[in-house]
Amino acid sequence: MRARPPRERAGSAPPEPPAPEAIVFPNARALATAVASRLIHRLARAQGERGEASWVLTGGPLGIACAAAVAVDAGRFAVDWSRVDLWWSDERFLPGGDPLRNETQARQACLDRLPLDEGRVRPIPGPGGPWGADPEGAAEEYARILDAASGPGVPLPRFDVMWLGVGDDGHVGSLPPGSPWLHDTRTAVGLRDFPWEPRPRVTLTLPSMSWADEVWMIVAGDHKADLVARALAGADPDALPAAGVHGRHGTLWLLDAEAASLLPRRARRGALPV
Repeated sequence: MRARPPRERAGSAPPEPPAPEAIVFPNARALATAVASRLIHRLARAQGERGEASWVLTGGPLGIACAAAVAVDAGRFAVDWSRVDLWWSDERFLPGGDPLRNETQARQACLDRLPLDEGRVRPIPGPGGPWGADPEGAAEEYARILDAASGPGVPLPRFDVMWLGVGDDGHVGSLPPGSPWLHDTRTAVGLRDFPWEPRPRVTLTLPSMSWADEVWMIVAGDHKADLVARALAGADPDALPAAGVHGRHGTLWLLDAEAASLLPRRARRGALPV
C-alpha cells in the first residue's frame, strides 16, 4: 500500500514515487548533524526556486535532536526563516506550552532561536476552542488550517520536507499497527487509544504524509534495525505503518549504523555531501 493524497490536481495522474533510498551515518550524533545540514540546503534550494519553503517537524528524542542541530548549524543563515512555513506530523493532545508537546520541545530546542514569522508556524491545536476536549475536533481544525493554506484544486499546502520517525512498534506519526486510521483518507485524525500512552493524539494520515515532496525517515539505534530492514523490504503497512509513507519525489531513510545494521549492503550507501 502506497498512500495517496485524497485528491490531486484536476486532470493529473499522480506519478509513482521513486523507490526509497537509505543513507547511513556513523552514529546518532553524526546523523542529527547531517539531517540538519541537509534540511538547510533543501529549504534554501526551495526558496531559490519559488521564494518560500516548508518543513514538517516530528517529535521524539531523535527528531528534537535533529531540530536542535539546525539551530546551531553554521549554514542556517542561508535560509530566510521568515519565509518558511512550519507544520507538524503529529502531536499529543495537550495544551499549548505543555512540556510533552512536540511543538514545545521543538521551540525550546530550535524554533525560538530562529527568526521565524510566527504567522507561518502552525502547530496542531490542543484542547480548547469549539472542539473542547475532543481530539477529533482538533484534527478537523488542523485540516481546515491546512486547507486554507493550500492552493486551488489541491488538498494540502506544499510540504518540501517531512521529517518522520519510526516508533518501537513500527508506528509513524501517531498511526499504530493494525489501526483503522491507516486506511483513513481524511487529512488528519484524532486518536483516543494510542497504545503507548494514555493521552489522546492528533496525527496526519498516511495520504497526508505522502503528500510531501520528500519524506525523510530518521532512525537511530539497533533496536530499530529489524523495523528498518522490514520497511525497506516492502513490509505490509498494516503491520508496519512506517513502510506506508512515500514522498512524491523522494523517500530518504536517514539512519545511523546501528539502525542500518540488518540492511543488505546493496540497499544502503554511506553519507554523501548534501
